[in-house]
Amino acid sequence: MKLFNRTPAGVRAAVAPTDRVLTYAEGPEGYVVATDKALYLGETRLPWFRIDRGVWDEEGLTVVTTEGRTLRAPLPEPGRVPEAVRERVMASIVVSQYAPLDARGGVRLVARRTDDDQMIWEFVFDAGMDPQDPGLRALAEQALEETRRSFGV
Repeated sequence: MKLFNRTPAGVRAAVAPTDRVLTYAEGPEGYVVATDKALYLGETRLPWFRIDRGVWDEEGLTVVTTEGRTLRAPLPEPGRVPEAVRERVMASIVVSQYAPLDARGGVRLVARRTDDDQMIWEFVFDAGMDPQDPGLRALAEQALEETRRSFGV
């Protein structure tokens, strides 16, 4: 009978010394490790506030970052990793508010808390809208200021 469930040395070696391992699973390309501060996909460390979403299927985990990058980790037996990813990503979100901009659509304003307790805001424009359009950016900035005032952040 095991009295302690020790984290394998390979998992401990894969994470930063300041990160506390919450759960992990081993896949064909290495460990996927959820810590209190980040998700590790092999050699890649993704802080929770940089992950927009994680999606599972029977073959593994797909992570989409807030910058729009997609990463895939084969993980046939995910254990508790899906639960940890969902919980930690949701915990990083302080505010998520949709604001209509014009007849073309709107923007989702998302505030996320960083590891060092700072708050960063991001704009997630509706499909088909050009995030580089100066007019749309100005409308989004105005919506952001209204949202910050209404939420007090």
